Amino acid sequence: MNWRDFLSLSARALVAQRLRSFLTLLGIAVGIAAVILLTSIGEGIHQFVLAEFTQFGTNVIEIAPGKKGARGGPPGLPSTSRPLTLDDARALERLPGVTAVTPVVWGNSEIEGNGRVRRSSVYGVGPAMVDAFTMRVRSGQFLPDDNANQPRALVVLGATLKKELFGTQNALGERIRIGGERFRVIGVMEAKGQFLGTDLDDTAYIPTGRALALYNREGLMEINVSYQEGVSSEQVSASVTRLLIARHGREDFALTTQADMLESLSNILDILTAAVGALGGISLLVGGVGIVTIMTIAVTERTGEIGLLVALGARRRTILALFLGEAVALAAVGGLIGLVAGVGLAQVVGLLVPALPVHTPWSFAVLAEVSAVLIGLAAGVLPARKATTLDPVEALRAD
Repeated sequence: MNWRDFLSLSARALVAQRLRSFLTLLGIAVGIAAVILLTSIGEGIHQFVLAEFTQFGTNVIEIAPGKKGARGGPPGLPSTSRPLTLDDARALERLPGVTAVTPVVWGNSEIEGNGRVRRSSVYGVGPAMVDAFTMRVRSGQFLPDDNANQPRALVVLGATLKKELFGTQNALGERIRIGGERFRVIGVMEAKGQFLGTDLDDTAYIPTGRALALYNREGLMEINVSYQEGVSSEQVSASVTRLLIARHGREDFALTTQADMLESLSNILDILTAAVGALGGISLLVGGVGIVTIMTIAVTERTGEIGLLVALGARRRTILALFLGEAVALAAVGGLIGLVAGVGLAQVVGLLVPALPVHTPWSFAVLAEVSAVLIGLAAGVLPARKATTLDPVEALRAD
């Protein structure tokens, strides 16, 4: 049988049973559409979360007191580890490849200003914080490079905090009170927006030395080190580790690179996307079962046709290819319909729910279409093999 006759015979067989073919297409299309829609939502969330984390830069190493995996009681109990100090931060600034170092202490306090009171986050940071985390000052200036141990009582307000306390008035030069201490406003930050539900602009930035006194702390909560583009994070981490061990006498601190955090987060989100796609794959599997059922019925209904083809000299492999081709064609066409429907639904969801990030991963789209073809091929094997085993004489007699 030449290929034209083969295609013609397959097409007539599919068209002859329009309802049956349509239902088979529908089963596969629904499965593919579900896979595309769910993976689009999962990938959109994936990219959104990664973008939220990378808005502060990626060349950052976080140093926290206490070694990872160290034995001891629950957090908050006295520790024998040496606290991180402002002197440690100054020593880290001299390491090769390091561009910015900011010691950090944070807390939550009532902030009074312009006759108003608001409880907000207060961060004690160094003057290099804007460089380490790619943040910008909208008006005024950021914290100056004062004596780290005895800095002036200066504060920079986040956009939300400034608006809540001073509205549209100019806040520069005004005095505010944080936890009972008076500070002078010297700058207002550009708005950063929400980060995983937290308002990054509802914040006040004061010198680290002032924050240590305000919250009665002996050591820093963390030190953030930013390094040059192109420099290996492993190289900088090794330099930081050697320096702090020399200063502390042992490794009583923990390092976490931004790349490590992003990699761990990306792995978790990849699993989430795959799990969501697998849920849609259940519908695709149901569509495959539908192909098996429909093609098995087709073999029974076309027993006489199969017998006639064999009697006329058609080879067993031709019969096998005929039924496999019909199953694959149904799955492929259904997959394309589902692909278009899934992408369309994803775009509609993105328009109707702007807060829900949606991004269609084309690699998943191609994989879904290939999966549809493979499912059609696998689902058509049993019915096709059954067709090749029919005895032509019995098949013609049954007709």
